Amino acid sequence: MEDNLKYWVALNIVLSEQLKAIKKILNRFSNIRDLFDTSVADLQALSLDEETAAALISPRTLHQAEDDIEKLTGKKYTILTLEDRKYPSYLRESFDPPCVLYCAGKVDVLEEFSVSIVGARKPTPYGRAVAEKLACDLATRGMVIVSGLARGIDSVAHWGALQGGKTVAVMGSGLDVTYPRENRKLFEKIIENGAVITEFPLKSPPLGYHFPMRNRIISGLSLAVVVVEATKRSGSLITARLALEQNREVMAVPGNTTSELSRGTNWLVKTGAKLVERWEDVAEELPPPLKDQLLAQKEAKTQEPLLPVTPNEKKVLVLLKTDELTPVDELVEKTEFSVSEILSLSLQLELKGYITQSPGKNFQRKI
Repeated sequence: MEDNLKYWVALNIVLSEQLKAIKKILNRFSNIRDLFDTSVADLQALSLDEETAAALISPRTLHQAEDDIEKLTGKKYTILTLEDRKYPSYLRESFDPPCVLYCAGKVDVLEEFSVSIVGARKPTPYGRAVAEKLACDLATRGMVIVSGLARGIDSVAHWGALQGGKTVAVMGSGLDVTYPRENRKLFEKIIENGAVITEFPLKSPPLGYHFPMRNRIISGLSLAVVVVEATKRSGSLITARLALEQNREVMAVPGNTTSELSRGTNWLVKTGAKLVERWEDVAEELPPPLKDQLLAQKEAKTQEPLLPVTPNEKKVLVLLKTDELTPVDELVEKTEFSVSEILSLSLQLELKGYITQSPGKNFQRKI
């Protein structure tokens, strides 16, 4: 398999964005090496245009593959191909599995039972709170949380999972191109115990059409997909549709009927998706004995106890809600504290794990 690695990577360099072409080639060549001994004319017969066919079997492409393998190895990244025994079995069984997966982090986590949590790029405080709690509750009970490393619900789900367990991020770019840039710290945190994966070569940019493609990997890795906030034209609904096609469970968190961000999730519920309010709702739809093992866990794994709050901190904490943001000005109005005192107290509450702060000095209770 190692001898064939450069051929798989070369194929992926040229055709990572052309899934139908890859499928035709793999159906035609039982040994990947044979592909590179064929002619341009033979490849054109498989519906490749002349330029692509020539690029595919060019010695320069093999040299580039060797360079990429050397760079990936130097970064301690792993390359999995469809020939590799460590290639995730759930994904292998799905339609159009990637011929190559580039992985930063722990490859073994890709074979653990997982649930995907996806949703809006600009979620409400309610959506953020629900996604974080669901991810944390499931992760602390042993489920791996899969999402797309995007802004919004994806990032929140990853961070929530990291509070108690493992997570896998599926990128729409190469491993050398973290997108969005502000998630570099999240990328590095994930690979400590989980994995960041992509089918796109090392320096591939985050092109718009990459993200619908990567959605099939998110659903393909998972037993179930949970959607938290989505418009009717959201990319998260693409993931839900792909999950159905892959025979995965589809679930959704209901939302406010007046919110545009609830239209997609409420529509999913109306058309048969499981309504999710808490982690037990997800566990109930998973196959036995996994379902029974999860539901038997009345309490999550022991976590570090939160530090006690002072009387002044409690005066601020009781004014905050888990499903909406409270601006600093409102806290000043409702307490005897000044702005600087509120900021100092809220910082202490955030450090103790009770609240989160959003841009614009807005605060939200976590528990």
